[in-house]
Amino acid sequence: MNTHVDQTDINQALDTLRNGGLILYPTDTIWGIGCDATNPSAVDRVFQLKGRDHAKSLIILLDSDYKLQSYVQEVPEVAYQLIEYTERPLTIVYSGAKNLAPNLLAPDGSIGIRIVQHPFCAALLQRFRKPIVSTSANLSGRPAPATFTEVDQAIIEGVDHVVTYGQDNTRHGTASIVMKLEPGGQFSFIRR
Repeated sequence: MNTHVDQTDINQALDTLRNGGLILYPTDTIWGIGCDATNPSAVDRVFQLKGRDHAKSLIILLDSDYKLQSYVQEVPEVAYQLIEYTERPLTIVYSGAKNLAPNLLAPDGSIGIRIVQHPFCAALLQRFRKPIVSTSANLSGRPAPATFTEVDQAIIEGVDHVVTYGQDNTRHGTASIVMKLEPGGQFSFIRR
């Protein structure tokens, strides 16, 4: 498997994100549909492509936990420990999201955020300097694709750019752990 991140691949994905487009890309879990998490019309296109109910919020990816404070009003101190010590990809749902597209948030104003270690995602996020939406690359109600070969043709045709990196990876990705974290530090598991 090729683990080299091609700059042309990154640049094409960046141009697409900056122009309000959708990308199909590998993440630290499974293949995802992504867009600029601060662009409401791009977020709306993700919902339309997936046929997903707007009441079901999407998550965002960041490349570093120090960026959390830009998108969450109050980051509980325990969040940094959870992120540092988790052995599996971890999505934390925070209350009081800010500086994101309003149609991205849950009805209660919360947002799920995952800090990624994935080579392509991390490089893309560092260059983009904004959070990227990540939602499984499937039509609503269909199974999430663990590998690129499982991505539905309608999704491939519905995005503006398909990332080359990771298409030959046959390792099956798994969904992240999802945890709700309250401002006071109390947490509960949504998905283990």
